[in-house]
Amino acid sequence: MTASIIDSEYYKDMFGSARMHALFSDEARFQGWLDFEAGLARAQARLGIIPEAAAEEITAKAKVEYIDAAAMKAEFDRVGFPILPIVHQLAKAVSKETARYVHWGSTTQDVTDTGMVLQIRNGLDLLDEMLSDLEKVLATLAKRHRDTIMVGRTMQQQAAPVTFGYKVAIWLAEVRRHRERLHSMRPRVLLGQVAGAVGTNATLGDRGLEVLRATMKELGLVEPPISWHVSRDNWTEVTSLLALVGATMAKVGLEIALLMRTEVGEVGEPYVTGRGASSTLPQKRNPITCQPLIAAGKMLREKAALAFDAMVQDHERATGPMHLEWSILPEAFVIAGGAIENALSILDGLAVDEKRMAANLDMLHGMVMSEAVMMGLAPHIGRNQAHDVVYEACAKCADGGLTLRTVLLADERIGSKLSEAEIDAMLDPANYLGCAREMVDQVLDLVRQPL
Repeated sequence: MTASIIDSEYYKDMFGSARMHALFSDEARFQGWLDFEAGLARAQARLGIIPEAAAEEITAKAKVEYIDAAAMKAEFDRVGFPILPIVHQLAKAVSKETARYVHWGSTTQDVTDTGMVLQIRNGLDLLDEMLSDLEKVLATLAKRHRDTIMVGRTMQQQAAPVTFGYKVAIWLAEVRRHRERLHSMRPRVLLGQVAGAVGTNATLGDRGLEVLRATMKELGLVEPPISWHVSRDNWTEVTSLLALVGATMAKVGLEIALLMRTEVGEVGEPYVTGRGASSTLPQKRNPITCQPLIAAGKMLREKAALAFDAMVQDHERATGPMHLEWSILPEAFVIAGGAIENALSILDGLAVDEKRMAANLDMLHGMVMSEAVMMGLAPHIGRNQAHDVVYEACAKCADGGLTLRTVLLADERIGSKLSEAEIDAMLDPANYLGCAREMVDQVLDLVRQPL
């Protein structure tokens, strides 16, 4: 039995990613700790600090299959620190002589931090793969609907024409920026620790930096210039990226849900018989996958807030923030991965109703083109006066149920300046898309470039 929504057998696939979950499972966590111990031993053997044979045996036995997880748990419950039990388990797995060299000169936080960084590296690799898949789906959608005209809305009111491809390209550009952030942060966050109790590596004497450098080389991590036991901006940056990704996915989910409203009906989640059905209203097709997308964005925002709190640490080893991080990072990765997978499931089969988009564009009988008319009239009578004239025309439309075209053609102030053909051109949404299509092309060109 579990109370966690992302670990629940019933709910976990709604809010989490199974692939990401595997990277942050207990097994993966323990293996990360063991990989650190093995890398440390190999580095120290290379430097002549411990025997080569001991390092080889430690590496051979630093596998989760040699660890008694139940015994670890029992000891952890007793001692309260997570690393002592796995050190004892590794020491039991090797010979008595080799056991003397397990965890040589290291401390608990070196292991938990570096082990987590190894998991973060795997998590970032998978996150980038997922975001790359999302880029491809969004790029296909943006290209397909580059010229699909729809109403652009501001403050939830009809404003002026856009294309659906333009809307999608905005999401696409945001996803590309997340990938750029991910790639640029790697040198800052993929660094480990061999620091000792207060970070000075005193247990290793004057060879501390040598051991650090060699261990990071063994693990393929960046060597930090100074210990970071109480400097957690790197992990806060990771969590912030996950929150940014979550916010983008939530925005996409909210937009699709709004466009799915009965009164709008411009898009729909992929149809699967029975999915999204109401338990009591047979006619409904609810935005069922959009909802966990929106929720995930809020969950990840709270994880980021906690990560900022965890940056505030006392002295040379903090009291409590480390325990926050054990929860924050794995859960944030799992939730972010789940959000991307949900977004992919919606966008890859998104139903786009172009006829409904066209019908909604004409819902206000041409008034959605009022800005275009105002700007066309402005060179003749000035922008402010043009605004007032077209504003009056729109009021007549609304009050009398007339089309904007009818009112414009009947207004001498307009008819004396603009021909019927000019007015018709201004009322055509295809003529008032600005640079929308060119912007779509620019984003598509951008995402074709390698990072």
